[in-house]
Amino acid sequence: MTKKLAMLISVFILAIVTAACGSKDNTSDDAAAASEDTETNQEEITITHELGETDVPVNPEKVVVFDFGTLDTLEKLGVEVAAVPQENLPSYLAKYEDSAYENVGTLFEPDFEKLSEMEPDLIIISGRTSEAYDELNDLAPTIHMGVDTTRYMDSFKENVTTLGEIFSKETEVENELAHIEADIEALHEKASASGKNSLVILTNDGSINAYGPGSRFGLIHDVFGFTPVDEKIESSTHGQNIAYEYLVEKDPDYLFVVDRNKVTGGEYSAEKTLENELVKNTKAYSEDNIVYLNPDYWYLSGGGLISVSEMVNEVSASIE
Repeated sequence: MTKKLAMLISVFILAIVTAACGSKDNTSDDAAAASEDTETNQEEITITHELGETDVPVNPEKVVVFDFGTLDTLEKLGVEVAAVPQENLPSYLAKYEDSAYENVGTLFEPDFEKLSEMEPDLIIISGRTSEAYDELNDLAPTIHMGVDTTRYMDSFKENVTTLGEIFSKETEVENELAHIEADIEALHEKASASGKNSLVILTNDGSINAYGPGSRFGLIHDVFGFTPVDEKIESSTHGQNIAYEYLVEKDPDYLFVVDRNKVTGGEYSAEKTLENELVKNTKAYSEDNIVYLNPDYWYLSGGGLISVSEMVNEVSASIE
């Protein structure tokens, strides 16, 4: 074999090897590109909420929840979350105090450093965290899921339906809502048939605030069917401050009581606040119709599949 022929054969073999390597590299590059496209093309839905519109991934893996009503819905639906504010969790959601879940500050003061380290896929907030919305939304897609108390049940249904869409739990949500609606219908019939009126109050360190239709606790009137003892109560988040004399003057058949101190701490329990001669002169007291509602559901959370169901059950059980 001549030296020239040997050189030509070597060049030919080198060309074949180079082409083969190039083909392998291209295949590897194509696979990497396809993988990247799959990640970037994860299905999203646009959520319209009180603070704007947000594109949210379907079935997000790393979820942070700053709303206890939402947390209770996700618990009912079997959806895992990565982090919550662990201070003042409702007792029925105490499992989220475990170290398996990241503690991301409080409802009013999120831990932005921890959240930045986590790189969540979705953050869910409500009214108590709304002032931090812009900063949170810079870290991850953030949606506001608080309940509009002026249209409580419609707002509640919209929120849980949205969560069902995000986490592919539409059927489960539909079934849970059907049960709750049936229970509410039965409660409404009982409350209407009783012919009784009612007053809803919140006690806090010895003070008393009243709530009427369209207020934070107004669903007792607006949805459950109890006639309000006073149609003119100022509608606000904190209620209308009242004196004991007001209770005697209005003399409700039922007095529904939410004890804030029971979940936030303080010297005065609701029972201690209401144990006086003026209150003892009311029909609600004499007929044993002072109903102490669970503040875990009524004050800390509310608006969740668990809490709303339990709220209905509590009020229903109070009617003879």
